[in-house]
Amino acid sequence: MKIAFYGSSLLSSYWNGAATYYRGMLSELSRRGYSITFYEPDAFDRQKHRDIEPPEWAEVKVYPATEEAMRAVVAEAARADVVVKASGVGVFDNELLEGVMAASRPDAIRIFWDVDAPATLAELRDSTDHPLRRTLPVLDFVLTYGGGPPVIEAYEGFGARRCIPIYNALDPSTHHPVPADERFRADLSFLGNRLPDREARVEQFFLEPAARLPNRSFLIGGNGWETKGMPSNVRHIGHVYTRDHNAFNTSPLAVLNIARDSMATTGYSPATRVFEAAGAGACLITDAWIGLELFLKEGEEVLVARDGKDVADHVEVLNPERAKAIGDAARRRIMAEHTYARRGAEVDVILREAASRKRERSVA
Repeated sequence: MKIAFYGSSLLSSYWNGAATYYRGMLSELSRRGYSITFYEPDAFDRQKHRDIEPPEWAEVKVYPATEEAMRAVVAEAARADVVVKASGVGVFDNELLEGVMAASRPDAIRIFWDVDAPATLAELRDSTDHPLRRTLPVLDFVLTYGGGPPVIEAYEGFGARRCIPIYNALDPSTHHPVPADERFRADLSFLGNRLPDREARVEQFFLEPAARLPNRSFLIGGNGWETKGMPSNVRHIGHVYTRDHNAFNTSPLAVLNIARDSMATTGYSPATRVFEAAGAGACLITDAWIGLELFLKEGEEVLVARDGKDVADHVEVLNPERAKAIGDAARRRIMAEHTYARRGAEVDVILREAASRKRERSVA
């Protein structure tokens, strides 16, 4: 089957946290026989900060961030057996959503793939005339990269025929243990862009512990932090390219995961960083959120913090031996249960069953 996928960017993780999710999912679907075309706008300087060149497993069409170019790629949806509009493209999102679904063939499988479901659902609650509300009844599926039962219930309450979480996972070919790198040495590291619904939690779970532990070293990577006031023991290194993620994760004593406000509230939403860090064998400290036990076991495979004091307490008593034991246990669990090979198999079944149902209806 041919998949037309309209997303933010496959080639760049610059201001685009979904990149590794797209890569893991689509490369696995390609291995299962799908022909994939990924459409991404030339926007937000992402093409200037590419992590990868177009891969062999997908055709990537980068189009100018103009209405004319957008309408040209929308028309190509008619060629596909599966049409996917992802959330958060960042340019002409509403026009893309309505356009590609209208352009798709009657027998095509239509999907909205939400990589930030809590935020999207908040928009739907606030706007009775949101384009997605109008589009939900014609979609075959809403797929999300997290959210669990609360997101399923909310989407189906808004009229989605079926909502299925397809969680983040690990691609062990891209995220795996590597030797430590002096550039990324620290007692605690955090990687994430500065966003309005994350900043307060970064202050609480990262900057406050740094202030509590002036003799320990802290490292923060990601865009937007250069103007943020921080304790003197915090070092900011800016955007970290995907090629450096493994070293970023293996070099510190521990790596911190901080959920955004909406995802922490909703739960069941492990970020890509959780799987990348675990895949590298890092000792992960995460803020607490509902559903964590589905992915990692507290105290054995991950350390959990309810506030900044908890983070500081974990760092203060952690030693390299225990950090390694936790990281090794997390890697074993993720490799066994949470790889993109497993996620790809799940999506493959969903698509093939949907295609079969459509064929049966067309014959009848």
